[in-house]
Amino acid sequence: MNRRDLWRPASGCGPHCLPPPGGTPGVPAARRVARLAALLGMLVLGAGLAVVLPLLPAAERRAALGGWARATARALGVRLVVRGRLPRRRALLVANHVSWLDVLAVLAVAPARLVAKREVRGWPLLGWLARAAGTLFVDRARPRDLPATVSRVADALRAGRAVAVFPEGTTWCGAATGCRPAGGFRPAVFQAAVDAGAPVVPLRIGYRDALTGDATTAPAFLGDENLWRSLRRVLASRDLVLTVAVTTALHPAPGADRRMLARAAESAVHLCPVAAQPAARRAPAAWEVDLAA
Repeated sequence: MNRRDLWRPASGCGPHCLPPPGGTPGVPAARRVARLAALLGMLVLGAGLAVVLPLLPAAERRAALGGWARATARALGVRLVVRGRLPRRRALLVANHVSWLDVLAVLAVAPARLVAKREVRGWPLLGWLARAAGTLFVDRARPRDLPATVSRVADALRAGRAVAVFPEGTTWCGAATGCRPAGGFRPAVFQAAVDAGAPVVPLRIGYRDALTGDATTAPAFLGDENLWRSLRRVLASRDLVLTVAVTTALHPAPGADRRMLARAAESAVHLCPVAAQPAARRAPAAWEVDLAA
């Protein structure tokens, strides 16, 4: 693999991975407009939050960021369900990557410092909020800068912070096995957990239709499509449920092999898929929290 492609893996996804027009139940146009207006309001609120965040103590900063992420998911009509408990201390959180909604899910579950591509820094409003939240940006066109990024992640972990990363390096539909990005979880960032002696917590992110219990690719953000098209599908989706399953933490020994650690985390995410729920809504178990209830 060309070293310049180190952080530019590609998935096998295409238009065939997405629901056909009219293939899934949608909401009326008025509901879509209302959701879009609510989203714009949350973005404006996020811009104000970006000014305040650096001034807040760590605990209040995490609470404010998590609350904003949960409220933004609700504004989009997305019901967020969390299964399992995150460690209260520092951890490297690693998750599969399907959609831009994944970022909201991680921030809502565990307001952590994110590792994101450099382009996010320039996004209107969101880039400003990302910088204020302490996001660690990666220039995927400069693999020689990767060791410095790993070092910064390790420093954040040593300082007691949680850091979240999507080690597949790209989004994909999350449904077809053949579409998974070649190479699987990129191992470089796992070195930070080894160096800092921090646990690795795999997060399994999935999307389903609440009425049928079936998985859906409607929220996926694939290939060359623009953000607006993906956002329109989310705004139009009826009964969309975003599930985050927290799996068992991995505790690397000193000098552990980052590649084996990456494979273990990838297996925890992909080899034990989240079971579809029945169409009837059931009460959450003690270890399951519905953040949109």
